[in-house]
Amino acid sequence: MTDIAAILKLAPVIPVLTIARVEDARRLAEALVAGGLFALEVTLRTPAALDAIRAMADVKGAVVGAGTVLNATDFAAAHEAGARFIVTPGLSDRVIADAGAAGTPILPGIATATELMRGLDLGLAHFKFFPAEQAGGGSMLKAFAGPFAAARFCPTGGVTTGNASSYLSLPNVLCVGGSWIATPEQIAAGDWAGITARAGAAASLG
Repeated sequence: MTDIAAILKLAPVIPVLTIARVEDARRLAEALVAGGLFALEVTLRTPAALDAIRAMADVKGAVVGAGTVLNATDFAAAHEAGARFIVTPGLSDRVIADAGAAGTPILPGIATATELMRGLDLGLAHFKFFPAEQAGGGSMLKAFAGPFAAARFCPTGGVTTGNASSYLSLPNVLCVGGSWIATPEQIAAGDWAGITARAGAAASLG
């Protein structure tokens, strides 16, 4: 799957995952897929993240990507680990170029009209709106819709069960990213049934 739009349309929510122990990775991916969430973003915030991506890649139905990719070094490591898509918190020309050369779908982060215009100039049309709540939330995305009619977004940052549906109701939003579906505490406790239940509830949003 080389089309970021197709990945964003797999489910209404992309879980944003911080994994401390690689031994939890496969069970976590299985729990999320069982609940109906297929695009999984593993943040590069822990030493276990890259091995977690490798372990999760074998789970049937899972499309595992790397998040918190900050630079070319992060991209190279994530690509080598088998990440099928890349998510960045901001707009990096170098990471976008590296992802393009490798044929890896990328979802770069933007928060302003200027950043959005830069991304469009680079040939992109799909963006992570981050940090969504702090950057203006749904009101900002509504404002973007007029001048940037072709752009589509995945809001992340402050998205919860309480406001996810509001974001998903916007025509220029394909999905949202959220960390509430599988918290580090749930993962550490091995609460796979609870994670599947949350995933199922998230998969029904929209």
